[in-house]
Amino acid sequence: MKSDKILLFSLALVVISHAFAIAISYASLSIAVPAGQESFPVLGPVASPIISMDPSQAMPIGLGPAASGGDTISVQVGLAPFSGPVDIYFGYYAPSIDPQNIYILTMNDTFIPLSVSDPLHEGPSPWKINVSGGVNESLASALGNIPVASLPPGTYTAYLLVTPAGSLDSYYLWTTVIDVAHNVLPISVNGSLCSAGSYPNKPCVSVTICTPGTSACQKVNDILLDTGSYGLRIFKQALSISLLQEEVGFGSLAECIQYGDGTSNWGPVQTASVILGNEPAVEVPIQVIDSTFGALPVTCRNADQSPAVAGFNGVLGVGLFIEDCGMTCSNSADNGMYYACSGSQCSGTTVALSSQVQNPVALLPQDNNGLIIQLPGVAPGGSPSVNGALILGIGTRSNNAPSEVTAYTADLFGEFVTTFNGVPYSSFIDSGTNGLFFVSPSSNLLPNCAFPNSEWFCPSSTTSLSAINTGASGSPSGVVSFHIGDFISLISSFNDVFAEIGGNSSVDFDWGLPFFFGRSVYIGLEGRGSSLGSGPYWAY
Repeated sequence: MKSDKILLFSLALVVISHAFAIAISYASLSIAVPAGQESFPVLGPVASPIISMDPSQAMPIGLGPAASGGDTISVQVGLAPFSGPVDIYFGYYAPSIDPQNIYILTMNDTFIPLSVSDPLHEGPSPWKINVSGGVNESLASALGNIPVASLPPGTYTAYLLVTPAGSLDSYYLWTTVIDVAHNVLPISVNGSLCSAGSYPNKPCVSVTICTPGTSACQKVNDILLDTGSYGLRIFKQALSISLLQEEVGFGSLAECIQYGDGTSNWGPVQTASVILGNEPAVEVPIQVIDSTFGALPVTCRNADQSPAVAGFNGVLGVGLFIEDCGMTCSNSADNGMYYACSGSQCSGTTVALSSQVQNPVALLPQDNNGLIIQLPGVAPGGSPSVNGALILGIGTRSNNAPSEVTAYTADLFGEFVTTFNGVPYSSFIDSGTNGLFFVSPSSNLLPNCAFPNSEWFCPSSTTSLSAINTGASGSPSGVVSFHIGDFISLISSFNDVFAEIGGNSSVDFDWGLPFFFGRSVYIGLEGRGSSLGSGPYWAY
C-alpha cells in the first residue's frame, strides 16, 4: 500500500508538472497585456505583417505591394494572441490630404477624424474591443486597395495601439510610415524586380507600357537600368499589348543598336505610352526588340533573339542624351542605326529627332532635367541583392535637391577624363556594365582570370586602387578609390552583388555598376539646367 501511495503521488506530481508546463507553454505563445506605456521605434513599410510574441520585434502593419515599390497600398494587420483581454485601435495620418486630423477606424469599418493635437483626449473608439485572440485581417473593406498614383506626394503614417480592455493608461504603440513620391522608381540589384538566375550586378526596374490613347497597359519587370544608352527597348516576347508602328518614307522604321560588349538589339520603332513610377504617362518612340523583323542588317547579325539570351526583358536607357542618335541620323541615311523596312527589305534611312528612340525622362512635364541613382554600399565579399531608388528630376522637388555633390561636365560623347596609373583615358559612368573595366596597370598586379572568364581580373588578394576624374571642360578633379577582387572566388559564393569586380578594357575607363554603390549619382541631361549646371554632366 505504501508503494501504491508513492506511485499515485508521483503520478499526481507528473500531471501537475505537465499542466504547469502547458500553462507556461501557452503563456509563451501570447503577448503580455500592456503594463506600461511603450512606443516602439517607427518602422519602414513591409508588405505583410510580421507577427512576434515579443511586441518590440513585431511589425504588425503590412502595406502590401507599395512596401516594395508597387503601385497599390493594401493594409493588413497581424498580431499574436494576448495573455488577457485588450482593446485595439487603428489610425492613419495623411498630412498631404488633411494635416489637422488623425483618422481612427471604428468597429463599423468607418473612420472618424480626431484632432492631431490630442487624439486621445477626444476619446477614440476601439476597432476591436475586449479581445485576446490573434488578429490577421485585411482592412480592404474600410480602406480599399489604394492606388499610390492617387495619393499626393508626402509621408503617410499608420498607427496600431493596443491597451488593456477598457483602459488607456497602458499601451503598446506601433508606427509604420511610407513615403509617397511620384518621381521615384525602386531599383532592385539581383532582387525581386530581376528575373531568376540573373548575372551578377544586374540593376533592374519596372516600367508600365500602354497602347497610346487606351487603358490597355502592362507592367514589365526585369528591365535593365542603363546610364550608358538612351531610350526604352523591350523584347517582343515580354509585350502583351499592341503599339503604334513608326513609319518613315515608304517603310516601317527599325533600328539596330550596338553595345560595347559586342551584343546588339534589332527591331521596329513603335510609339508607346510609358509610365515611370507614378509620373504622368508620356508618349515616346521605343524599340521593340525582335530579331525576326524584316531582314537583319550586317551591323546586327548577332542581335539578341530573346530575353533568355540577353538576360533581361528590356533596357531603360537613361543616359545623358535625349535621342539615341541625334542630328547624325537626321542628316545621313548611312548612319548604321536606323532603317526603313518594307517586307523583308531594309535599307538605311534618315529619321527626324521626334521619331528616334528617346530617353523618356526628358519628356516628363516636371522632372525632365535629369535623374539620381541611389544605391547602398556593398560589403567586401558581396551581398545576395540590394535595393535602391531611381529619383527623377534634379532640384525639381524636395526629394531630389542636390546636396554635397560635385558636377563633372561631359563632352558630346558623354565622356570625361579619368587619369589612372598616370595615363588619361576617356571615361563614362555606366550602370548597365556590371563591373569596372579599365587598362590593367600590370598583369602581375591584376592578372586576368582563366578562360572562359578571361575578361575579368583575378588578383591573388583584393587590390586597392585609385584614379582621378576630371570634367571634360578641364575641371573639377576628384580622386575615386576602388577595389578589385578575385572574380572567380567572388561569384563562387552565394552572393550576386559585388563592389570589387572588374576587368580589362583596351581603350577607355568604364565606371560600371560598382561605382554606384554607396553613392548618389546625378545624371544631368543635355541642354537641361539645374543648380549643378547645364547638362550633359555627371555628379556625385
